[in-house]
Amino acid sequence: VQLQASGGGLVQAGESLRLSCAASGSGFRSSATMGWYRQAPGKQRELVATITSCGIINYADFVKGRFTVSRDRSKKTLFLQMNSLKAEDTAVYFCNCYAYWAGTNYWGQGTLVTVSS
Repeated sequence: VQLQASGGGLVQAGESLRLSCAASGSGFRSSATMGWYRQAPGKQRELVATITSCGIINYADFVKGRFTVSRDRSKKTLFLQMNSLKAEDTAVYFCNCYAYWAGTNYWGQGTLVTVSS
């Protein structure tokens, strides 16, 4: 399974960004749970949001009401709409796919989001 994330960049506080993550590879199954994690400088990687293949969503408390996670109809592309961005949202955002059939987590390369205050 390969995950290609894109959409990061530099924005000002209060602005929006939309991240995308495209899954590929013969090992990918649309029934996988996918999600976004982030890692700020000097901090551990943390959960942002996850979404199952049937649309069950889990958000971290710090993004509720500001971020929206979704998948396209094929379930192969994952999105993260980020609104009302704050300086503390600055981090590298990683796309994740949990391949439950193999008990394995797959990670994308990460995309940098920088929010200036």
